[in-house]
Amino acid sequence: MPVARANTPGGPTGLLRQQVYEQLRGAIEQGRLPAGTRLPPSREQAASLGVARNTVLWAVQRLQAEGYVEARVGDGTYVSQAAGTPPLQGLVAPPRGLSRRGQLIAETAARWRPPHVAARAFRIGAPEVDSFPFALWDRLARQASPAQRSARAQYLDPAGDPDLRQAIALWLWASRGIRCDAAQVVVCSGSQQGIDLIARLLLDAGDEVLVEDPGYPGIRASLLAHGALARPVALDAQGLCIAEGATLWPGARMAVVTPTHQFPTGVGMGLARRQALLHWARAHDAWVVEDDYDGEFQYGSAAQRVPALCSLPGSERVLYVGTFSKTLHPGLRLGFVVVPPALVEAFAMARAITDRHAPGDAQAVLARFIADGHLLRHLRQMRELYQVRQQVLIHALADASDGALQITPSDRGMHLLHEAAPGSDDETLSRKALTAGVMLAPLSRYAMQSQRRGWLFGYAGYSEAEIVGAARVVARLAQGL
Repeated sequence: MPVARANTPGGPTGLLRQQVYEQLRGAIEQGRLPAGTRLPPSREQAASLGVARNTVLWAVQRLQAEGYVEARVGDGTYVSQAAGTPPLQGLVAPPRGLSRRGQLIAETAARWRPPHVAARAFRIGAPEVDSFPFALWDRLARQASPAQRSARAQYLDPAGDPDLRQAIALWLWASRGIRCDAAQVVVCSGSQQGIDLIARLLLDAGDEVLVEDPGYPGIRASLLAHGALARPVALDAQGLCIAEGATLWPGARMAVVTPTHQFPTGVGMGLARRQALLHWARAHDAWVVEDDYDGEFQYGSAAQRVPALCSLPGSERVLYVGTFSKTLHPGLRLGFVVVPPALVEAFAMARAITDRHAPGDAQAVLARFIADGHLLRHLRQMRELYQVRQQVLIHALADASDGALQITPSDRGMHLLHEAAPGSDDETLSRKALTAGVMLAPLSRYAMQSQRRGWLFGYAGYSEAEIVGAARVVARLAQGL
């Protein structure tokens, strides 16, 4: 059936593209194009719809970037298996009246729904909160003089409190090997806002971005909400395969990576791969975004810890994103981006336009917390605690399953991956576990084209009793599959 044509202020070409895209996506979501269906060649689709082939190619590329379809080299384009999974079911269509950008933002619900319920085992990304030194934090807050409190109640520098930016810069040098000036640090509300600022300032609609597959859906959602095209790149034992990504997507303008502890597989990017990534960025005049979401949780000695990608020579085109949501607690809502000096003013203004600045009191107390050594002491305690909990998890799963669930330990991170056979069903166990009160994320939830499957076990934020109890539930349910 031909697509209806219309003239709009945005131009007929853009409207046709949008209409073709919406028709194809609707057919996938409503089941008229089931998972595994091979799409007709673009020329045939264009002829049947009465549009140019480039219009169909644009729509299919966007569907691929969003994970609805996947291209198989030499075999055509197929509806993704993930298109039939819960994140794409039961969605309410975006309300009418939204702009095209507004629709992109509203549609992120199809790809990412940030959790807002209390964490329980084995939800990933949840740090230990009960051990946070709240009394110490409150005491530091009370030590501020009336004049200081009054000053912090005013409108502040959108780039962040000067003392906090200085404390972060010194901390990064000591802990992650990053040499940067305090002026390069832009304080934001967690890593998600940092990614959003980067996408808004450095990407145009239609720009291609290399992302890890499997990888964090919050990153893809932010990119797609700004009209960028998230291009999946496979992983190996060294992390993102940049050579493959460069071949598949030669026009990519950015790569977003988690090199210290890849999310969600947990692999670390080796030195040779890091250097290849930096070389790619220089050769293509592209950016690399380093999301160091849990890089502080490495469990060897300080000498054994892997420094940040941003610390290497030739990393001038790397933007480093850090957060205190994992090192302290997510309720703090403070993170930061380290950007090249020439970009600081633009990032500060973008922050000002978004929400002006972070709360002054929280920034000032965090600056003291870091400068007085409390962050270092807290992290030492958490590293020791998380190591113990990781071992409890490994032994509890093995014991409860009579050795069927064996998980390899890791020297970093806050979760472990138990990988299953590629392409297997990992959703059923996760759904059954949730019904039984256990949050067990399937690896497929983070995949675009990747067929890697398995389950993610977060352990950092849960007591030994919670871990053991949840392990027994999972082991019992796994036996019935």
